[in-house]
Amino acid sequence: MSKTLVAYFSASGTTARAAKNLAEAAGADLYEIKPAVPYTSADLNWQNKNSRSSVEMKDKSSRPALADTNANIGAYDTILLGFPIWWYTAPTIINTFLESYDFSGKKIILFATSGGSGIGGCVDALKDSVLQSAEIKAGRMLNDRLSQDELKKWVETL
Repeated sequence: MSKTLVAYFSASGTTARAAKNLAEAAGADLYEIKPAVPYTSADLNWQNKNSRSSVEMKDKSSRPALADTNANIGAYDTILLGFPIWWYTAPTIINTFLESYDFSGKKIILFATSGGSGIGGCVDALKDSVLQSAEIKAGRMLNDRLSQDELKKWVETL
């Protein structure tokens, strides 16, 4: 039987709610990707080009430090990886996460939350941060409050 992990980064709580619902529906374990230095409201002000998130997202080589690297990735076959969409892609802390573990032979399915952007370009933006032997693909946006049954049906298609 395949073992699944829902790993997620959430700056404001929206993605955390989606991840918790998804983990419950999938019967999966849950792991929060936490930055070493938590983001403040000022850090997340996308309208300020000097805010922390704006500066990080302008620099594609930015790799914000993680608070820990305690996820037991080796114990899982499938990782459902969630994040908010920032500047039409995944926050650079997701690259940090992917580069911090060995995902050889794993299936990584992305899910995201956003006020208006899609998940389409995220696979291309993240694939260089994952070993070539890992499969990474776009899943879906989880902005809407899907029922547990709807989430279960989606997970079964993966």
